[in-house]
Amino acid sequence: MAFRWTGGAPARHVRRVSVVAAILTGLLFGAPGWAATIERVEIGERQVRIHFDAAVRGASSFILDTPQRIAVDVEGAGPGRRSDGDGVITAVRQGWRGQDGARVVLDLAQPMIVESGAFEDDGRTLNLSLRDVSERRFNAASSASPLSFLPFRWGEARPKYKLSIPVPPARKSALPRVRGDESRPLVVIDAGHGGNDPGAINPETGLREKDVTLAIAKAIRDELISSGRARVALTRDDDRYILHRERFGVARRLRADLFISIHCDSVGTGDASGATAYTLSDVASDKEAARLASRENKSDIIAGVDLDESSDVSSILIDLTQRETMNASAGFARLLGREAKPLMPVKPNFHRMASLLVLKAPDMPSILFETGYISNPQDAAFLDSREGRQRIAESVRRAVEVYFARRLTQTASR
Repeated sequence: MAFRWTGGAPARHVRRVSVVAAILTGLLFGAPGWAATIERVEIGERQVRIHFDAAVRGASSFILDTPQRIAVDVEGAGPGRRSDGDGVITAVRQGWRGQDGARVVLDLAQPMIVESGAFEDDGRTLNLSLRDVSERRFNAASSASPLSFLPFRWGEARPKYKLSIPVPPARKSALPRVRGDESRPLVVIDAGHGGNDPGAINPETGLREKDVTLAIAKAIRDELISSGRARVALTRDDDRYILHRERFGVARRLRADLFISIHCDSVGTGDASGATAYTLSDVASDKEAARLASRENKSDIIAGVDLDESSDVSSILIDLTQRETMNASAGFARLLGREAKPLMPVKPNFHRMASLLVLKAPDMPSILFETGYISNPQDAAFLDSREGRQRIAESVRRAVEVYFARRLTQTASR
């Protein structure tokens, strides 16, 4: 991979702003051991200041969607005391990132991106400036690739360098393997997060959402295949990140009959517990769902046919198709809640609605299954156990069997 060093002002971009701060002499003569800790996170109006008790090696920030978050990875520091959210940032969470790094996650009340960032106090304070953006711009920022690094800023020493890495052209991902009887309906299971996005992290054990969702997805796959009632494909069967649009895009390319995205919930404080299922809606069912939602609820493709957005006919076709799909999704979510209740912890209001990006396919019934709270010790132990995963898989298998049996009956009666 080629590196190009240039001078001049830092470049701004829409998605990932990487802020690298390093002591130049440390690079030349060898870096000492690092043992910094996050002292506190201060939230201001469109500004975040992260204070450390010692100098850190560097930091990077990037955007995460569903729910809308800004993640800040710090090299050479460990998580510290909990900080409270304020205003546009509803919550601040911290956790380990590897053995020598911390991740600070900022939950957003509205779409925002990092406009600029710099270290102060000789590397002991990271100052981030935030900027309001539209939902469409935020979604684009969450799916864009990293583009550049800002210059070094360590105390008064500010060498005018910028590291640029060529971004490879976008490639259409290969379709995953489909397993099961070809005569059966196809269910695509999506393990949320992955790769450089660990998702929620249990503050006590370090359990990562991306690992839990993959294990649960595989358990559901095995349970459905064993039943012989469905074919199954996984959007990912290893530790890699997939863009939200690619997740349901893979399912649509496979012509899936049902799409299930597996996640784990998390809260900064409180003892929230139990599973929930989200389906697509223009209007969120409660405040918690509204925080997850975006208003980009149209697709310009139905069954592989490109449609003109300005066409009234196309708009009517999209609305009719999506309404039927939303009804089917809600029906499956209710079935899943019924079948899961005797087998695993569920919330009383199990079925919720929100306009989530991963549920945007207009012609494929889809749900986002929050299998429990990874921040809750009891839920986390259940999710990370073989018995817990098996109970979740059995719940999904029972719901899938009833769902497709009903659809077959409805089709036969027409």
